[in-house]
Amino acid sequence: MASRTKPHTSDAHLTTPTRLTGAEIIWATLVGEGVTDVFGYPGGAILPAYDALRKFPIHHTLVRHEQGAAHMADGYARASGKVGVAIATSGPGATNLITGIATAMLDSIPIVCITGNVSSKILGTDAFQEVDITGITLPVTKHNFLVNRAEDIAPALRHAFQIARSGRPGPVLVDITKDAQQASAIFDFAAAKPRPYRPHPMLKVEPSGLAHAAELIRDAKRPVILAGHGVMESGAMEQVRTLAERAQIPVALTLLGLGSFPASHPLNLGMMGMHGEAWVNHAIQEADLLIACGMRFDDRVTGSTSTYALKAKKIHIEVDPAEINKNIKVDVALVGDLRAVLEDLLPLVATRDGSAWLKTIDASKGAVAVRDIKNLPDSGHLYAAHVMHDLWRITGGDAIVATDVGQHQMWEAQYFHHEQPRTLITSGGLGTMGFALPAAIGAKTACPDKEVWVIAGDGGFQMTAAELSTIVQEGLNINIAIINNGYLGMVRQWQEFFYERNYEATPLVSPDFVKLADAHGICGRAVHSRAELADAVAEARSHNGPFLLNFMVEKEDAVYPMIPAGSALHEMIRRPGKSPIVESADDKL
Repeated sequence: MASRTKPHTSDAHLTTPTRLTGAEIIWATLVGEGVTDVFGYPGGAILPAYDALRKFPIHHTLVRHEQGAAHMADGYARASGKVGVAIATSGPGATNLITGIATAMLDSIPIVCITGNVSSKILGTDAFQEVDITGITLPVTKHNFLVNRAEDIAPALRHAFQIARSGRPGPVLVDITKDAQQASAIFDFAAAKPRPYRPHPMLKVEPSGLAHAAELIRDAKRPVILAGHGVMESGAMEQVRTLAERAQIPVALTLLGLGSFPASHPLNLGMMGMHGEAWVNHAIQEADLLIACGMRFDDRVTGSTSTYALKAKKIHIEVDPAEINKNIKVDVALVGDLRAVLEDLLPLVATRDGSAWLKTIDASKGAVAVRDIKNLPDSGHLYAAHVMHDLWRITGGDAIVATDVGQHQMWEAQYFHHEQPRTLITSGGLGTMGFALPAAIGAKTACPDKEVWVIAGDGGFQMTAAELSTIVQEGLNINIAIINNGYLGMVRQWQEFFYERNYEATPLVSPDFVKLADAHGICGRAVHSRAELADAVAEARSHNGPFLLNFMVEKEDAVYPMIPAGSALHEMIRRPGKSPIVESADDKL
């Protein structure tokens, strides 16, 4: 088990200018920025920094692949709201970070990636393990830096943290040459502070825009709030809830917005979009006003944009001006931090009676629409929906869940009801398989006292399964649920629906995951029936250490509802009525 304590080092260098090596300046700056944990993998070009690490009170988690480092930093950031940090060497070490950087970019996650590079004198000569990592990552970072002087390291890192966390958050890469790490310079933490963050000139909400928005809310008969990931990033949970309760407006959530509005709240409609609840998508299509809060009208949310919510006026509250009118034309754009905008808007919003609209939506759900135990009968077969529902019920929903990408991700969103923000850690925009296991390590590092579950498919799990040894080395108590259906499930579902069941390259041979876990030093158990499920989960939760459960679920189950690509939001494929799992009232027909 890795030690998480180091000899205390003086923080005098943070208040008194001190001559340090560039390698020491890296860690001193991170300490000043409040960093306590980093995730990385050493190599020649970053070795001076690793040599200096022993002098500073920062815990380093040794990953098994640099992609895991980026995902761990990402999971750390999502769970904590802080900036996550990943470290890698030059060449393949740096390029292995790219998938994780792109994952953070598309989901607006604040991480800082620090890479070593060859010495400045041989930059551009195709030296051993040299790549132009700043050029490669330019499209998938919010900003990046190439630093070749020791005196520039602290200003670059401090600026990187400011960029990562300000405005619309995102990943920043700082590439530092080896000679810059080996040289020395005066470290002055205060002097390295970047200029104050200056919001984009467009980030100013005019009173006329607020008044227009308030007027639309007052006059609306069928309004819906669309709550996205920006609700959590801006810390606007209370403001969104106040708006919803004051004006009696139902709230639909994006995948990354789940947890930003309590699942049990009577105004919570559930998830929208491609695999969202049928009544949610119908409500959006019938709405006369949409209030989009910190979401970007992604294609998985809208379906065909030409048929999206044609009856509705649209208010878009968004921190990134580039997202305004990019996918959906809106009537009122309030560009700025969501929390600040809502605090200005709320005094203008009067209480209103939304009971008629709420009753209409409620009637469309039907008596069996609530995803409850009575709608998940035990037919003798184990379904992924059983696993998600029972995990939610047994944990009381009081757990951080890191999912991979695919069918299990959508089933988790449907059946595990998130009451609190930052409890669902999932890759939305990039849809990165292999994300769950390392992201859970980052989340558990950030929140050591929280119960953490990995939920992964048998395909995605194998992409980063080597990080099981990272869990063991770090002594982390993480539970792992593999939804094992013997296929690349979501791809197989598309083949079933749209490619005449031509299951080309989707049947999947997997190792015995319980034996694999044992090889890493982790206990595990296979589960074949619903009757075993509760006891297996209880065993995992009571075990002192990590535990893996291999759930052998139905092989050809599908996620319903589903909107085919390019179809309208209301044109959903519904679950066949013969299925033992009921999705909604319509499915009884």
